[in-house]
Amino acid sequence: MRVLITGMSGFAGHALCKFLLRETHWTIIGASSSATGDRADARVQWWQVDLRNPDSVNRLIDSERPELIFHLAAQSNVPQSWLSPWDTYETNVRGTLNILEAILASKITPRVLIVSSNEVYGAPTPPVELPFTERHPLRPNNPYGVSKLAAEKLAMQYHYSHGLDILVMRPFNHVGPGQNASFVVSGFAKQIAEIEIGLREPDIGLGNMAASRDFTDVRDVVRAYFLAARHAEGGRVYNVCSGVARTIQSVLDQLLSMSSVRISTHVDPSRFRVVDTPISYGDHACLSHDTGWEQQILFEDTISDVLDDWRQRLKATEHK
Repeated sequence: MRVLITGMSGFAGHALCKFLLRETHWTIIGASSSATGDRADARVQWWQVDLRNPDSVNRLIDSERPELIFHLAAQSNVPQSWLSPWDTYETNVRGTLNILEAILASKITPRVLIVSSNEVYGAPTPPVELPFTERHPLRPNNPYGVSKLAAEKLAMQYHYSHGLDILVMRPFNHVGPGQNASFVVSGFAKQIAEIEIGLREPDIGLGNMAASRDFTDVRDVVRAYFLAARHAEGGRVYNVCSGVARTIQSVLDQLLSMSSVRISTHVDPSRFRVVDTPISYGDHACLSHDTGWEQQILFEDTISDVLDDWRQRLKATEHK
């Protein structure tokens, strides 16, 4: 099986590549816009390609002719989407369109797994109740969510109008070792690790700590992608989530309890979002029913791994 992973140099893309190398014998083609990643295995190939450029995408698809595509590449940072909405729309929507058009031009018939986001749901609005299911109204309240909804609708249009074998995955917040510090759990963990070795004053700036989110380990998330690609029916949409809402404050409290250093906190207005969703958590019943997926990694183990990962990363930097 020839498998293309767009955005493979990113957080989830890297985790998915590691999972597939361990669990399958597939040949893996990674696509990244800015750089190519490591070649830890002879089965891994790389393309440096801007998915916004249709000619580049056509060359990639026509040359590699993948049988399965995991489309993970995206501008996925919500605060960044407010700062640069057009870049977010162009990356997330045009990139998806170019892949779909390249598939048609190459006359291949791959299964295509489009990674969307829980941000397409927006904030819960009465009388709509939580948890979010795949049938809930879609009311994205930030540019990133809008871009992901547009990409979803575009993909499904190609499923209906051209018969492409497409699945849409809606992951909720996913965390784990290797995540960029611009995301909340990893950001807290990095600051704690820096404080522990004296690189930062023992104080952390906070945003909206009352917000509640649904966190799943990225290693469980990519396993969901794999199971859906293997077992799910084309044309379906699936939530990938834990089904549990956790406040940001409770996550920080757990991380702080894993450190022996006394750390203070203060409110930092710059960390508040333009629009914030007070609570979001999902229902993964459809995914579990169709694929057998269940969460395997405890959240406490996940955040412990994230903190230890930052300790190791900073230690390695110190020794350079």
